[in-house]
Amino acid sequence: MASNGIRDRVAIVGMGCTSFGERWDKSVSDLLVDATKDATASAGIDLKDVDAFWLGTLFSGQSGLTLSRPLKIDYKPVSRLENFCATGSEAFRNACYAVAAGAYDIAMAIGVEKLKDSGFSGLPSTRSVGDGTAAGMTAPAMFSLLAPAYAKKYGVSDEQLKEVMTRIAWKNHKNGALNPRAQFRKEVPKDTIACSPLVAGALGIFDCSGVSDGSAAAIIVRAEDAHRYTDKPLYVKALSFVAGPAAGPIDPDYDYTTFNEVVASAADAYAQAGIKEPRQELAMAEVHDCFTPTELVLMEDLGFAARGTGWKEVLAGTFDLEGELAVNPDGGLKSFGHPIGASGLRMLFECWLQLRGEAGKRQIASVARGRKLALTHNLGGAPGECVSFVSVVGSERS
Repeated sequence: MASNGIRDRVAIVGMGCTSFGERWDKSVSDLLVDATKDATASAGIDLKDVDAFWLGTLFSGQSGLTLSRPLKIDYKPVSRLENFCATGSEAFRNACYAVAAGAYDIAMAIGVEKLKDSGFSGLPSTRSVGDGTAAGMTAPAMFSLLAPAYAKKYGVSDEQLKEVMTRIAWKNHKNGALNPRAQFRKEVPKDTIACSPLVAGALGIFDCSGVSDGSAAAIIVRAEDAHRYTDKPLYVKALSFVAGPAAGPIDPDYDYTTFNEVVASAADAYAQAGIKEPRQELAMAEVHDCFTPTELVLMEDLGFAARGTGWKEVLAGTFDLEGELAVNPDGGLKSFGHPIGASGLRMLFECWLQLRGEAGKRQIASVARGRKLALTHNLGGAPGECVSFVSVVGSERS
C-alpha cells in the first residue's frame, strides 16, 4: 500500500548550497551559517521568520545545538536526525510533513557534514557487534558485488561492463566540470578512468565517490503561501522513504542486481505524484551514485530503463546532460563527494536550479521543452540491506 502523501501541499521557496570539497577554511558552524544565509536570502526572509528547523548530520553534531549555537536561534525547535546516507533527505521530509500538518508556517531543512576533518578516507564509523551474518567488508567491496552479478544475469561481457562503468563516471565528471560548487571540476578522459588503480573487485578509483565537506538548506512553506516569497517555487509532489528487512546477505534469492528498497520507494513516490512513465515525465533525476555500478542498477530500479537494458541506455547517452533524461546533471556524488547530511539537499538544490532555469551552462533542454518534474534519490546501507528515499518536485501546482 502506498503512503497517502502530501502532493502540492507544501513548497520550497528558498535554497542554499555551499561549495563541496576539502573545506579546511570552514568549520561545521561556518558551513551551516553559509547555507542558511543563502537559503533565507533566496526566500526573502529573516532567520527569525523560520518557526522550526530540521538538521541532518551523521557525524558532525549530536543535538539541535549543532545548529542553534552558530545561528543564535532563540528558543525554537531544532530537531537533529540521521538515516544513513539519506540523512539530508530525511531532514527535508520531516520539515515538509510538519508544514503540511499545519504545525508550522515556515520550516527549514538543513544538512551538513565535515568528513575531511576525521582523517578517515571514508565514513568515520565502526560496526557494532552483530549476530555474525554481516560481512566484514568495506563499502567499495560491498557495492563491487553489483558489477559481476549484473554482467552474469544479463550476459554483459567484462569489457562491455567496464565501458559502461567508465562512461557513467565520465558523464558525471563532465557535468561536474560545469558546476562551480562541485568538489571535482574537471573532465576526466575515459582512458584515465578505465585504467585507474583498482579499489575493490572491478571498481577503480574513479568508480567511487569522493570524501568531502558541505552544507545545503531549503525553506519550506504551505503551497498556498509560496508566491509570497518567490515567483518560482517548487512544489513537493512526493516523499517516500522505506527501510528494508536487511535480509539480502542471507537470502539465497537475492542476486545483487537490484535494490528492492529502491523499487519500493520509487513505486510509492510515483503513486503519490501521479507519475505513470517516469522516463517520459521527468525532466531530470539526481541519484545516489556512490559507485558507478550503483547508478547503473538504479536506472532500472527507478524505471528509467527496462530490466537488463540499462547498460545499453548508458552507452547510448540516454542519461547524458543532452540526453532523453538527464541523470546527475550537477555531477552527482562522483563530482561532489558525499558529506552525508548534505547530499540529499544538495541534490534538491540542483532540481531548484534546473526547474527554475537557473543552471547556467548545464541547463537541461527538457525544461524548456515543457518537462516540469524532477526526482531525487538516496540510499543508505549496502546492497540487500539499505534504506531508500525518493522525492519528486515540480515547478507547477496541479
